[in-house]
This record gives sequence, C-alpha cells and structure tokens, in this order.
Amino acid sequence: MKRKKTVLHHILAEKQKFEKRKEGDGMSAKDEFGTTKYVIYAEFEASGIVERPDVVGAIFGQTEGLLGDDLDLRELQKTGRIGRIRVEVHTKAGKTYGTITVPSSLDRVETAILAAALETIDRVGPAEANIKVLRIEDVRATKRKYIIERAKEILEGLMEQEIPETQELTEEVKKAVRAKELIEYGPEKLPAGPHVPFSDSIIVVEGRADVLNLLKHGIKNAIAVEGTSVPETITKLSKERIVTAFTDGDRGGELILKELLQVADVDYVARAPEGKEVEELTKKEIVKSLRSKVPAEQVITEIFYKGRNFYDVIKEKEKAKAREERKEERKPTAHAPSQVQRGPVERKPEKPERPEPKREERIIKPIQQPKPSELDEFGELIEKVKASKESMALLLDKDKNVLAEIPVREMTGRLKERKDVYAVVFNGVITQRLIDTVSESGVKYLVGARKYNVVRRPINLKIVTFAE
Repeated sequence: MKRKKTVLHHILAEKQKFEKRKEGDGMSAKDEFGTTKYVIYAEFEASGIVERPDVVGAIFGQTEGLLGDDLDLRELQKTGRIGRIRVEVHTKAGKTYGTITVPSSLDRVETAILAAALETIDRVGPAEANIKVLRIEDVRATKRKYIIERAKEILEGLMEQEIPETQELTEEVKKAVRAKELIEYGPEKLPAGPHVPFSDSIIVVEGRADVLNLLKHGIKNAIAVEGTSVPETITKLSKERIVTAFTDGDRGGELILKELLQVADVDYVARAPEGKEVEELTKKEIVKSLRSKVPAEQVITEIFYKGRNFYDVIKEKEKAKAREERKEERKPTAHAPSQVQRGPVERKPEKPERPEPKREERIIKPIQQPKPSELDEFGELIEKVKASKESMALLLDKDKNVLAEIPVREMTGRLKERKDVYAVVFNGVITQRLIDTVSESGVKYLVGARKYNVVRRPINLKIVTFAE
C-alpha cells in the first residue's frame, strides 16, 4: 500500500513537470533567441486533427538523413546550434493550423537550407500537411537596430545633461570654498566674512545665505544678524566700525532695518531691489544696491518721520545725480567762446531742465545738513545751559518757549508729570535710562552734552549732542 502511494505521487509530479514545460515553451524559446543568429518562421496546415508532439515528431522524422549528418536536427539540437522548436496549433472545421518557430545558430546559408527542408514535410501524424516558410529573421540585425536607437537616446541624454552637470560641479566647488572662508564671529557665533574682525567698515545682512552670496562675489566684510533680534555683537561693532545695513527688499527686510536703526549705530542703509532677497542677487545688482546706499539719518527723517518709501528716495537720489551730471556736462560748453555764438547753444537756457538744479538743492539741503539747522534752533538755549555753573535742564514747547528751568536731578520726575514738553536741553550726559523716560513722555528732541552707553534709539526721538 505504501509503495502504491509513492508511485502515485511520482506519476503526479511527472505530470506537473510536463504541464509546466508545456506552458513554458514560449519563455524557453524567448530565452534561446538571445543566443541565436537567425529565427525561421513557418506556418502549416494539416487536413486532420493533430497535436504539437505530432508536428515536432514530423519535423525530426521526415528531415532525418535528408541533409546529411552535419545538418541533422537531432545532432544540431544536442550541440546547441538549433534551439527548442516552438509550435503553436489550433483547430478549425476538422483541420489544424499553426506556426513553427526554429531558432538557429548556423550561418545564413545553412539556415536557409534548413528552412527549405521544412517545406518538404508533407504529413503530420495521420493527416496530410503543407508547411510554408514565411521569413527568416536576422536576430543580429534587430539587435543592431535596437542598439543604434538606444545609443541615440543615451547620447542625446548625455548631451543634454553634460552642461548642467558641469555647472553644478563648478557651483559645488565654489560653495565648498565659500563655506571654508565663512567664519563664526562673537559669542553668538554669527556667520561672517573673513575680513570682519579687522575691517574698518562692515555690512550687516539678514542671514547666512546672504553672507555666502556676498562672499561668492568677493565681498568679505559681511556679517549676519541671524534673526529678528539684533545680537549684542552687532551693537558693539556698530560703535567701532562704519556700518552699512543691507537688507532684503521685502516686508521682513523693513522690520529688521527698523530694529537695527533703533538698537545699533548704523551709518548707511542699502536694500536689495524691491521684491528680491540679498541671497539671490547677482554681482551687478549687489554693487548697484551698495552704491545707492543712503545715510541712516536721511532714512530716519524721510522714511520713518515723513512716511516715504525707501525706493522712492533712491529714485529721487538717482534723478538728482543724473541732473547734476547733465549740469556738469553743460558747464564747459557755456564758457567756450566758439560755441556761445552758435544757435543751439543760445537756445539751451530755454529748455525746461534749467531750473531743476534749484529743486534738487531744496530736496538735498535738509537731508545733508540736518544737524546744523537743529543746533541753530537750540543755539541760544545750548549756550545758556553751557554757561550755567550748575546742572540745569530747560523744558521747551513746540514754539521753543521755555516751560520750565529745573535742576537736572528733577528732570525725570517733571517729565513723567508733564505731557506738553516738546524738547529738552540740558548740560548733562544722555543715558539709555533718560532716553526711555523722555520717549515715554512724548518728547521729540533731546539735546545734551554727550552720550554714554546708548543701546536703543527710539525712532520718534531725535538725539543731538553739543559736539554734533
């Protein structure tokens, strides 16, 4: 009983293997095509019902000995010069139709002879049959065609990617060099250029990427704020160096600029073109922006007090510069005796540009010389407190009339009580504590002998010293 079960399992296993081989003929043939030179495609028609083994048997049986030992199909298949013969059959109306595929590693002449031999088969199994060769396909030609087409695609892709790849490689090398030049400055470890520790002037930007972009274009004295809160290092540097604030041309850049003007002693202000960031500027845009820098006092006066746009101020400055250049160009022609007599030169005064330099002077004078005019306003009062042997403070209204004349020690208490004080002139030291008190009281001008340890300067308060 045990032996019968073993034999039954063996029979079932063999049957399953046969079915798998039967279903996998297509894959085997496909695999064998990869090692062949030619493939013979033929079709057949049998007058009766036949199966695949009948067709394969007829091919081997009826060609045996027909072409000699060198082209015997069995021997060729044993040596691998002929692959697995693939046969597909289907029946219709009592007849059988199908296709035969024979992979060959022979040369083209031998393959053609073998293909012709297939057409000599006239019987498959019990039925009469007719086999016709459709074509012989050169597998190598197909492969060559594929290779050519694929090589074109690869070459096109290589040509498209070569230039961007080179640019990326160059950019990566530059970035590595710039990152190596970048240093960390101060206890906050702020990103900075290598010249910041010893340069007389520095450029304060917003972030690390801005410093890297300036380094890329050869500007090595930039330092980053790294956030909306201005670090103590920047405040200390601003007291010792000439500081240019260089911020982005967006809302964030404006907020950081206001913070810098209040906390640090900024000398000049430059901004990226409207809507752009410093980190994305080209070298030309960076140089143009820095050349168009505006004195910090002018920014405070024009933008924060008068509410004007920074870029409008820049445009006016450029127009004024252009008018000044045109004026300088006209000066030599006006003094040349040979050209005065000519008609075009005589008509020049009639042009509308002539009175424009006057308008330019009206715009620039209050901006370039604000301090002398302010000192003139308080001149007599300053002399008065200077002449006093005791510490004295004068509280003034908007018309510069003296509201009260008090000792300096009482000034803080009086300012907290009164809200009608417009200006304060005294012969003491301006400290941060006094500035905070004066600012809260609504005072617009604070005039003192000198400043000491001033960190924050409110935008709505004008601070003037006797030395200025």
